[in-house]
Amino acid sequence: MRVLFIPVSAPTGSGEYSRSLAIATSLQALNGGADISFVLNRHAPYAASTPFPSVLLPSSPTFHPREVSALIRDRHPDLVVFDNAGVTAQLRAARDSGARVVFISSRPRQRRKAFRFKWLPLIDEHWIAWPEFMAGALSATEHLKLRLSARKPAVRFVDAIVPTPSAEETTALAARFGLEPEGFALVVPGGGGAHPGAEAGPQTMAAAALRLARRGHPTLLVGPNGLASGDAPSLRHSPHLPIRDLAALMARARVVVANGGDTLLQALSFRRVCVAAPLAHDQANRIQHCAQIGIAAGVDLDEAELARTAEELFHDSDRRAQQEKNLALRPIRNDLDFAVDTLARLAA
Repeated sequence: MRVLFIPVSAPTGSGEYSRSLAIATSLQALNGGADISFVLNRHAPYAASTPFPSVLLPSSPTFHPREVSALIRDRHPDLVVFDNAGVTAQLRAARDSGARVVFISSRPRQRRKAFRFKWLPLIDEHWIAWPEFMAGALSATEHLKLRLSARKPAVRFVDAIVPTPSAEETTALAARFGLEPEGFALVVPGGGGAHPGAEAGPQTMAAAALRLARRGHPTLLVGPNGLASGDAPSLRHSPHLPIRDLAALMARARVVVANGGDTLLQALSFRRVCVAAPLAHDQANRIQHCAQIGIAAGVDLDEAELARTAEELFHDSDRRAQQEKNLALRPIRNDLDFAVDTLARLAA
């Protein structure tokens, strides 16, 4: 089984890579003989530490159609997974080489690309990487295009893809930072680049973490931290965590503070109580959907409001119980097993 993962990769942000890495790791655990490799931007912070063989390019794979197409034709993979990446020439190279193609979209633009008539015959599976109630059901136009295409992909909504650590792993990770399971706040601003109007977003969330810690709440901040925290012994900090370690902490945090990206979905898949603020335009609608059905608290990107809401959820057992009840009624699935099983079937 030869599988090639081609996620969007950049000097900032790691959502697509983390998703691909979680799938690849589980796929290898299922099939130890699988030949799995990645195509990445050499400037991405994870490029040098990827646990799989990787081809490193000067920028994201989408911007190198000739090199990536030649690589696909040379390696003859059984399966190619494009995550928010890819151009027509690359998808066609995969199809011409006999590979099955999975395309993952988590943004409206990439979703529209996948429904173009010239792409529909090139894709075997199109995974829309958000719950249907957030991403929106297939439109009449999308249904029509699927009906008119002689060869079309299976289109599926994928809620979240995240490793599921054992209870022992989660306890050990919390202990590593001197935290008690179910007794700490986890603040994850995210690793993406600056967005218009939210350039100081990560720093704002870091400041909220500091406020929480100064009020005596054990708090772990994951990501950049330019704040002085000498007067807040309750604040722990880790500049970066592998996705499995982050998942282990999310699974046992009392409250998770995040933006409206993949981390929010991952935390909700563990049925954690969440506070979310948007760092990008498309995140505001996602957070609003979650707030409307009561599975997360949506707030403005303001350090005082973030800290206040997180503190309220930390202590208000009735409000926590209501959010947990709403999550039980509208759960966010962890679709990692589905993803791995589907890729194994396609590659076979």
